[in-house]
Amino acid sequence: MIRKVLVANRGEIAVRIVRSCREMDILTVAVYSDADRKALHVLYADEAFHIGPSPSVDSYLNIDNIMRAARLSGADAIHPGYGFLSENPEFPSRCQKEGIIFIGPPPTAISTMGDKITARRTMINAGVPVVPGAEGKITSEAEAFEVINQIGLPVMIKASAGGGGKGMRLVSKEGEIKSALRSASSEARTAFGDDSVFIEKYIESPHHIEFQILADSHGNVIQLFERECSIQRRHQKIIEETPSPFLSSERRIQMGEAAVAAARAVDYQGAGTVEFIVDKDQNYYFLEMNTRLQVEHPITERVVGVDLVKEQINIANGNALQLKQEDLKQHGHAIECRVYAEDPANNFMPAPGLVTHIDIPYGVGVRVDGSIYEGFEIPLYYDPLIAKLIVWGKDRQDALERSRRALREFKIAGVKNNLLFLERILLSEGFAGGDYTTHYIEENRDFLMQEDRCEDHCEDIVIITAFMEYLQKVKKASPKEMTAIKNNWKDYSRVRSVLKL
Repeated sequence: MIRKVLVANRGEIAVRIVRSCREMDILTVAVYSDADRKALHVLYADEAFHIGPSPSVDSYLNIDNIMRAARLSGADAIHPGYGFLSENPEFPSRCQKEGIIFIGPPPTAISTMGDKITARRTMINAGVPVVPGAEGKITSEAEAFEVINQIGLPVMIKASAGGGGKGMRLVSKEGEIKSALRSASSEARTAFGDDSVFIEKYIESPHHIEFQILADSHGNVIQLFERECSIQRRHQKIIEETPSPFLSSERRIQMGEAAVAAARAVDYQGAGTVEFIVDKDQNYYFLEMNTRLQVEHPITERVVGVDLVKEQINIANGNALQLKQEDLKQHGHAIECRVYAEDPANNFMPAPGLVTHIDIPYGVGVRVDGSIYEGFEIPLYYDPLIAKLIVWGKDRQDALERSRRALREFKIAGVKNNLLFLERILLSEGFAGGDYTTHYIEENRDFLMQEDRCEDHCEDIVIITAFMEYLQKVKKASPKEMTAIKNNWKDYSRVRSVLKL
């Protein structure tokens, strides 16, 4: 049985994994780079080991350094979280060689689903619907034109490896094909070290809907229903909800069965997510399978009533699933908002820096998975996701109202963030009515961005309030002590100018 888990990740997901391990009386080991010496996951775990310089390629992507930390700590299992090495088949293979349990699927499943073309062929053989398109990698411009002539414009050119919106180009006109091929291939090479691309028919007015699955080593596979992930910026999700307000009950059952078939096709084990693209008529097509835990997994946990990390650990221990498909139901409604240190008004550019003040929302049905605290310096080296707001309600309207309240109470100062942008989405008519697609942010950009024009002013108010409260507590401080306070307060000069002190 697993007794000590090394978490090969950082930030909020590392903290979240440690929490479940603690509840199972499992010891935990954190790993950290130079930039993360004072990170929350380092402070929270039972032990912590330094694994290299700040760039992820030298630390969180360095298999040798992580395995060395596992050996030194005596960890008997590794949880990869998501991102970094979580979908690298070399990582679980290395764990197997060194006698360490990998809390995730076997390397073969990761390899099969990690290549979009191989995954597509596997799904066709399993009877899972796929988007019309090329049967393999595009090897020339002539082949690209031939495929496009067969399926018709518009099309999506996609990198065969990787994800996250990189190496993707939408082509609507014939004159765009050559340049889109070159740019998609170049971006794929830079991002994934593989410049191969393929072509699929572009689904107009699409919904991005995914199904959570669990599979054990005894042949049991179940699905834990869907998550609607269509609110995206730059092909990356920022708000998810479950149940989907778009799917019919009949289609939900059909897609759940297809997700189970997809998992069985690769002899899957562990937690995974089968993603579908769904058109306006609810025709659905396999998009990809994420062979890991998803960022948005907490809303499934809340609605279905399971701890997915605990289930992962039990499966890794060789235990059979205790959950039965016929017993699973969706209870209420849950919404997750991803909180990023980024500037929505500047094309969502990352905004690292010092967190000078933070207020976390609380109350019935509110959960925050976060990784920051006052005084923490958000590094520039990693994804700018800093927290997730997960809210549950008895129905969608209840969850929506509670999410709006929680977002208003959530305050972060010192770094730009997307809290106001998220609130604006939840207040918008389309989202409130459940009428949205993956194009929602683009189509409503002017409306959604207008709130951010007062972001600096709103942040000033938060900073001023915190600063004045701080001054009140130390109002009897000596002049020397007050000078020290001013020098250590990162935003003092801005507060001073606003208050005209």
